[in-house]
Formats: sequence, structure tokens, C-alpha cells
Amino acid sequence: MMIAQKAFTVQKEWEGCTWTVPSVDELADAIAIIAVGQALHVAKILHVTGLAAKPTTKGAVKGAIKLLTSSGNIAHRDGWMFQVMSWLAAQLRTPGALMNTPHMIHAHKGLDGLQVSIDGAQKVTAVVIFEDKATENPRAMVRDRVWPEFAEFETGENEHLVAAEVTLLLKGAGLSDPQQAVAEVMWKQVRRYRLSITDDESTDQSQASLFKGYEKWVPGGVERRRAEVFEVLNLRQWMDDLAKLAVEKAKAMETIDQERPRV
Repeated sequence: MMIAQKAFTVQKEWEGCTWTVPSVDELADAIAIIAVGQALHVAKILHVTGLAAKPTTKGAVKGAIKLLTSSGNIAHRDGWMFQVMSWLAAQLRTPGALMNTPHMIHAHKGLDGLQVSIDGAQKVTAVVIFEDKATENPRAMVRDRVWPEFAEFETGENEHLVAAEVTLLLKGAGLSDPQQAVAEVMWKQVRRYRLSITDDESTDQSQASLFKGYEKWVPGGVERRRAEVFEVLNLRQWMDDLAKLAVEKAKAMETIDQERPRV
């Protein structure tokens, strides 16, 4: 298994789980496949036994290597890989959910991720906003960056960004009138949050300290507040080793580009 998830058992103000990586090799496979542009195929691989990566072009592999290389800012590369891990964890936890695919550039300025639930009447019942942070200073990141970002969403300041992403997801799901569906959304009722972050431990005590204040910044039912912790030591080195392995996996997928037919 590429990512194992163990549910929190003590915290009452938020739901969540701790991630571990039983198989770095499987995780590197998935990251490589996503890096060459096959995220939707990975979603199938996660839930259908026997599926393998599809061959890809030299150009796609070149782009994947760029994504998996630090390019002067290792935090951006690690942040991208962690967003992919977050997406994989969400796919494993909620198979078949409407979810946007990972971004294909470093330091993307939009939403880290988004998940939408609809009922039988094609009415939006939940919109989950993802925040994914690969950091060596988790509490400072949560206190100084994440909580203020969630506050902006709570006031509706970034609602246009969320609405645009939700519309695209609903359109991709085949809804007859996704824009009308979004127009009818009661945002305060459906808006939820999912914070995924790295830490060198994930205990009852560390979780309480790390996510302190969540219920104040995001009031309401506990279902509105989800927290995920990837428990990892020596984060930068671990990510670097993962990236190098994923590069080798991507290279192994390369095929020879065929010449374009003459006209």
C-alpha cells in the first residue's frame, strides 16, 4: 500500500488521520504516473487490480522530470509532491468522489485541492477545500498561514475561486447545468476544510497542539474540520529520495515518439 491512514481516536474538535507510507516504491510509481500527466489513470489503478501505467512520450517524461526537480526551490518541489500525496490519500479514503486532479506546476496559486459531494437530485451537499503543507515548521505554518487562509474562505472572500473549480468538476461529472447548480449552492452550509500537513510525530498530544484553534477559525459541526498528518522524519531528505525514485519510474515509462504522418 502506498499510503496507510490511521484515524485519530481522541480529538473531538476535528476529524482526521495519520498517514504513513508502507511502500515508497508504490508511492513513487503513482507520483511518476501523475507527473507524466496520467492522474485519471492513477485513480483507476488505485481501485482496479492489475492495471499498470501506460507508456508515454519523451516530452511527457521531460516535463515530469522538471516537476520532480527542485529547480532552485526545493520547497516548491516538495510542496507539489505533497499535494499529490494528499490527492492520493483522498482518493483512497473516498473512492469515486468528485475531485480535481493535482496541479501540474510548482507553487500553483489556486486551491491545493477540492472535493465535491452531490446528492441524487444533483444538488451540491459538500465542498471540501484542501490545504496541503509540506513544512519543517508545522505549528507556525498552521497558525500564521493556514488559519488566516481559512478565515478568508469563511468570509466568502475567495468564493469566486471555489465556484469556478466546482463548476468545472460538475461539468466533468456530466451535470446538465453545472453553472445553475453552483448558483444555487448555499456556501455557508456546504463549505468544509481539509488540512494536510507534515510533522515528525503524530500523537494525541502533538495533534492537539498542532491544530489548536481549528474550531475557532472554522466554527460549526466537526464534519467541517478535517486534519491529516504525514508523520515523517528528515522531511527534505525523505522527499528528495522519493523524487529521485519517481524520476527513474518516469523514465521507465518513456516510448519513442512516432514521426508525424506526412500530408
